[in-house]
Amino acid sequence: MKIPAMIAAEFRRLTSTRMSVIALIALLLVPVLYGGLYLWANQDPYAKLADVPVGLVNLDEGAAASGDQPAAAYGSDVTAQLLDGGAFDWKVLSADAAAQALREGLVDFTVTLPADFSDALTSASGDDPHQATIALATNDANNYLASTIGTQAVEKIRRTVAESVAKEASGRLLDGIADIRVKLVSAADGAARLADGAGSALRGATTLNDGAHTLAEGASTLADGAGKLADGAGTLASGTATVADGAEKVAAGASQVADGTATLAGYADRAGDAAARAVALLPEARADLREALERQGLSSAEISAVLSRLDPLADAVRRGGDRVADAVAQVDRLASGAAQVSTGAGQVADGARRTATGAARLSSASTALATGADSAAAGAARLDDGSAKLRDGLASLQSGARELRDGLDKGVAAIPDSSESLRSAQARTIADPVAIDTGNVARAGDYGAGLAPFFAALAAWIGIYALFLIVKPISRRAVTALRSPVRVTLAGWLTPALLGGIGMIALFGVLSLALGFGFAHPLGTLGILVLASFTYAAIILTLNVWLGSVGQFVGLVLMVLQLVTAGGTFPWQTLPSPLAALHHVLPMGYVVDAMRQLMYGGSATRVWADVGILLIWMLAALAVAALGVTRMTHRRTLRDLQPSIIG
Repeated sequence: MKIPAMIAAEFRRLTSTRMSVIALIALLLVPVLYGGLYLWANQDPYAKLADVPVGLVNLDEGAAASGDQPAAAYGSDVTAQLLDGGAFDWKVLSADAAAQALREGLVDFTVTLPADFSDALTSASGDDPHQATIALATNDANNYLASTIGTQAVEKIRRTVAESVAKEASGRLLDGIADIRVKLVSAADGAARLADGAGSALRGATTLNDGAHTLAEGASTLADGAGKLADGAGTLASGTATVADGAEKVAAGASQVADGTATLAGYADRAGDAAARAVALLPEARADLREALERQGLSSAEISAVLSRLDPLADAVRRGGDRVADAVAQVDRLASGAAQVSTGAGQVADGARRTATGAARLSSASTALATGADSAAAGAARLDDGSAKLRDGLASLQSGARELRDGLDKGVAAIPDSSESLRSAQARTIADPVAIDTGNVARAGDYGAGLAPFFAALAAWIGIYALFLIVKPISRRAVTALRSPVRVTLAGWLTPALLGGIGMIALFGVLSLALGFGFAHPLGTLGILVLASFTYAAIILTLNVWLGSVGQFVGLVLMVLQLVTAGGTFPWQTLPSPLAALHHVLPMGYVVDAMRQLMYGGSATRVWADVGILLIWMLAALAVAALGVTRMTHRRTLRDLQPSIIG
């Protein structure tokens, strides 16, 4: 009997009755029902999160305005954002109502914003900075994954709130830095002007110091001169006092002389008047004498002779009168001069007295001047020292002002100029500095597509396992009649393998057509499913050949092991070490990996490696099964005659 005949005989047995056909069809549909229904139920659960009831409690009392910090009500803002976002079926409740709803299972978890929520978010600018809290209450008795989703949701809320607060805070910070930059620019300009002014002040201080030095020298000279002036003024005061005394005596004598000369002038005036009258009377006397002589009878000649003798006397009288007149004039001038001398002597005496008084005051003032000049000299010396220190200080000020100017210029250069839009962009970047740029080498699409490779591989094992419940692993009649272990083994393997392949084709149709999963390489994916079914058939066949019905149980144990080691959900690296080692040995992990590469568009190299491992498993299992069949054809054991433990 050839292999096709043995396969056909098995198919006829499986379809011999209506119930057999129903059973065969039911078992063929096991992979479709398992994989299709499970993946349908979990195709995109995240799209249905909006129907998950979640309690939201807002107890926030807000934060009052403080300084440049405006009033804030972050609790209301977060509540509005959550309700508008519609990520869950949010139910705004009181604290007591939310706790009761969580206990009764009316909500899967609750999120509470405490009373100090806004105060805590704005506390960073005060003297009591502390974190804000978002309270998450879960009830695993409702649903454990709902609690996990709630934890992720609260973390997302926390990031959103933190980003918003950080954006506002960094915006204020950047605005403050911009204001600081403006003020630094003004300060730099002021420092430049200060440096220029300090330079001018330094030059002025240098000039002042030179002048103060000259002043100190002059004040010292003045002090010496003032001392000498005080000494001279004392001598002058003493001399002028003596002169004043003498001038008073001279004035008294001059007054006496003036009085005497005035008396003499009076006598002289009378003498002059008498002489003038005498001279005036000479012509009259000559005329009277001529008449008298004529009356005496003298002749003209005699009279002329007598008169000629008297003419010299008249001339002498005239000359005497003239000299008297001159003397009177001189006496008058002497009297006038004496009066003037007396007046002048009085004035000299008064002036001398005033001079003595002034000299005394000059002596006193010059003494004070000498004292003041000494003080001025000392002050000028101190001014000289102070101006030197001022000059040195202004030099340091100029140097410091230049350093300040340069430092402020560097500070201004270190703070970039910014616009309001730039600061807004910077605030957004500071609040959320890292963006995720997702680049998928291979992309699943959704949650269901991510699980499809694992559940399809598991469905292939379940389908083969179920088929071996009705398919005979080995035809004992063929073993007895043919004595060809290879042909018997291949016939026993191909029957469930082909039926399993039909189930995989049906499953692939459900995944692609009914559920709408996308496949980067659809034919390759279908090929892997069929290869997986063939490999699983070889493995379970081997277990049945060597262990009989116990092998069916071992196949169930292998399914459980591969269920946890295939890495279909969590990465296999998260497994305990013994299970991680099994991941590299058992075939289902390679089926899952090959399907992922072909379904999502991954590495072809990995696919060929996975195919190689599956072929090794299939060929090795067939070889071991053939050895078992060979044992059956050559000898029988008591175990072969014993009834099966299972069924």
